[in-house]
Amino acid sequence: MQAVPVMTIDGPSGSGKGTVSRALAKALGWSLLDSGALYRLVALAARRASTSLDDEPALAKLAAQFDIRFSSNASGEEQIYLKGQDVTRAIRTEEAGNDASKVAALAAVRSALLERQRRFAVPPGLVADGRDMGTVVFPDAKVKIFLTASPTERALRRHNQLKEKGVAANLAALSLDIAERDQRDMARAVSPLVPSADASTLDTTGMSVDGVVRLVLEIARERMKI
Repeated sequence: MQAVPVMTIDGPSGSGKGTVSRALAKALGWSLLDSGALYRLVALAARRASTSLDDEPALAKLAAQFDIRFSSNASGEEQIYLKGQDVTRAIRTEEAGNDASKVAALAAVRSALLERQRRFAVPPGLVADGRDMGTVVFPDAKVKIFLTASPTERALRRHNQLKEKGVAANLAALSLDIAERDQRDMARAVSPLVPSADASTLDTTGMSVDGVVRLVLEIARERMKI
């Protein structure tokens, strides 16, 4: 893990970590690990196999063996495949997010995905986006960022994202879902959502994506000399 430079971007849903991580990976020419997508894929695969989301042994076995692939199209947009089928849109729904939060609370599932996540660290570097990237998956990362934002802004961001995709959403319901997901992620016994002790915490409320990216790059240049 120490041979390849790693930057971790952790934070709750709607904090901007996904958008910021993609922009950072593009700016640096580094690989990107969207760890949340892995848990969403586990949950989706379980649903399609009629596996209960509280069947920990079965979910762990699925997580260790399932066939997934990350790619991009000619326009540079992400494409995610499960058993050869494009599931890019299917894993980005609110249902998939809530399902992912449930399976992510299971220790055996997290253990099954740990080494798989670490294998994303390839030269010239990796931007790792998630909830325990800096605390568990890449504890030796030189740059650790924890993003947050006000609950209201986080719900509004998610609402706007869904509208842009043509998905109808209720802002009040989204706020409730985000609050419930936060509680589940922060209260879980294994790899809870908390900032690493050596992470830089950034409140992105009212900030543009470009502004956050510039700030993170400044931190990275100081610590990594990139």
